[in-house]
Amino acid sequence: MVIKVSDLPEEEMILPGTRLCSGCGIQLAYRWALKALGPKTIVTNPASCSTVCGGVGGYTPLKVPTFYCCFETVAANAAGAAAALKAKGQDKEIVVLAWAGDGGTYDIGIQGLSGASERGDNFIFSCVNNQAYMNTGIQRSGATPYGATTTTTPILGKRQLNKNMRKIMEAHGLIYIAQTSVGYPRDIYEKFRKAREFNGKGVRYIEILGTCPPGWGFPTDQSVNLAKLAVETGYWPLLERIDGKLVVSQPSKRYLDKSKRKDIREFLKGQARFRRLTEEDIKVWENYIDAQWDEIRAELEKQGDI
Repeated sequence: MVIKVSDLPEEEMILPGTRLCSGCGIQLAYRWALKALGPKTIVTNPASCSTVCGGVGGYTPLKVPTFYCCFETVAANAAGAAAALKAKGQDKEIVVLAWAGDGGTYDIGIQGLSGASERGDNFIFSCVNNQAYMNTGIQRSGATPYGATTTTTPILGKRQLNKNMRKIMEAHGLIYIAQTSVGYPRDIYEKFRKAREFNGKGVRYIEILGTCPPGWGFPTDQSVNLAKLAVETGYWPLLERIDGKLVVSQPSKRYLDKSKRKDIREFLKGQARFRRLTEEDIKVWENYIDAQWDEIRAELEKQGDI
């Protein structure tokens, strides 16, 4: 069911005054995720840009309890919090959110996430993917896309495709997996509401594409536009997998038709990290996009949905 604007709660769980960079997509994502989950939420957060969001020196704009933990332990912390709530009989009332970046998900945190998923621990795991280790100096991560320059891939850019974290999580058989973008706040809200509805049914995984002006190299006023272009070019499909069934979200349905997608150059050209891409590199991007949509279409046809 599509949420109407009039149905959105007015209460904010994150107030003005974060220490995130101007134009950072993470604050948008955090705001809408917490608005969807509400005040009865406990957050665990590893080293990442989001720890900056939480404030320093004893002050925080967050209105929900938040545990800050080591890079590799966010899922373990969330599992512990979920177990404690169950022991107290509060697991149906309070939801646990593990809120990590791509480093704490794709790389350093993957073992804890995988273990919690296999065990069926009860929490939402959200990866806010800004596609590099931005908080520690813009080093490449497993989520960094092909051709992107970082401080550890400064000359030719990264020469490998990013991991497909969504498929890794699908292999764990989770009941709910979703992919969204900071360019679509209502989509973020709806997916976190849905993840909350599956409370008690193991790990639910949501990945959010989070734009990063200093790391990607674009003007701060273009953050939302780039987040939308990632979707409109077909690079970042908005979708869900609900109890094994693939569902393409409404904003992305039209991009099953390749002719409706914008040229990937529109997304790439506005970012300094892709300034060294050649036409051959762009072809790699085009093939990547076509292959993922071919796979999506084939599965939808198999399901009888198109």
